[in-house]
Amino acid sequence: MAGMWRAALALIMVAGPAAAKETIMPAAKPIVIAHRGASGERPEHTLASYTLAIEQGADFIEPDLVMTKDGELVARHENNIADTTDVASHAEFKDRKTTKTIDGVKMTGWFTEDFTLAELKTLRAKERLPLLRRGNTQYDGQFEVPTLREVIALAKSAAVTRGRPVGIYPETKHPSYFASIGLPLEAKLLVELKAAGWDRADAPVFIQSFEVNNLKALSKQTKVRLIQLLDAEGGPADKAQPSYAAMITPAGLKEIATYAAGIGPAKVMVVTNDGAVTPLVADAHASGLKVHPWTFRAENFFLPAGLRSGINPAGHGRLEEEISRHLAAGVDGFFTDYPYHGVQARDRHSR
Repeated sequence: MAGMWRAALALIMVAGPAAAKETIMPAAKPIVIAHRGASGERPEHTLASYTLAIEQGADFIEPDLVMTKDGELVARHENNIADTTDVASHAEFKDRKTTKTIDGVKMTGWFTEDFTLAELKTLRAKERLPLLRRGNTQYDGQFEVPTLREVIALAKSAAVTRGRPVGIYPETKHPSYFASIGLPLEAKLLVELKAAGWDRADAPVFIQSFEVNNLKALSKQTKVRLIQLLDAEGGPADKAQPSYAAMITPAGLKEIATYAAGIGPAKVMVVTNDGAVTPLVADAHASGLKVHPWTFRAENFFLPAGLRSGINPAGHGRLEEEISRHLAAGVDGFFTDYPYHGVQARDRHSR
């Protein structure tokens, strides 16, 4: 096992070449986005994870949204729930296990679109990364799969209790796939936001997607701010653009600005692992786009080599230092699994 981890550490997050460029600092204090809640300290996408994130000062909590068989939106990292719930231990659902191709990737498991909401509510969440977050496994079996409606209610209640805005930052997961099986995500999302009174341009909401066409369609249906997600490799699953690399050129960013308020790039697209600042923030700001990179995690496994502490992949390195590099590069917010450290780094930088 130790050998496997060492090999993984040697391979992950290899820095690519990038040209340094003068940065543009954002006018407002950068926002801290709790990635799937405080997912470094509680199983992701649970009300417990979101609650802890709010307690730690996060400005936004992020639910990844997938559909149930009866058309309800729930928060799960993927529609395949084999790794995030105890579904495998439920004998009554044994025959639901199947193999599907999602966005070109074949996978085997249990899928939310094959369950009603009532059936999903009989399951309990578990830690998705037990080798890296062993402490989180003590909470396995304690928490339900939450609905979007429950996440919104939590954010609204917390805003009143804490006397400060608490927003949501939902991601539409695999929108083309869900549309292809007759369960489009977007209409239901807009219904839920309207019911919450969060269908305005100034609502505490960002809607994000790695695909392009659903964001373009949403831009004609809602005033809520939209964020185009970008990965360091590959391209959108809906094939609307040939690659994410093409989308971060000045021309590509101007095109994004016609339908979105900002971009959510992989963090290495902003500051490489060797600390070089890329042109992306400056170019995005020049097109009027906000920049919210993802995802900042404390574990050595996810940190650049120079910020790791020791050789244990599950050990924690200098997360706040990595966040500070990106804040210095001018980002307008960032996603983190550890909101407490994110708030500390942001507030220290803003002083």
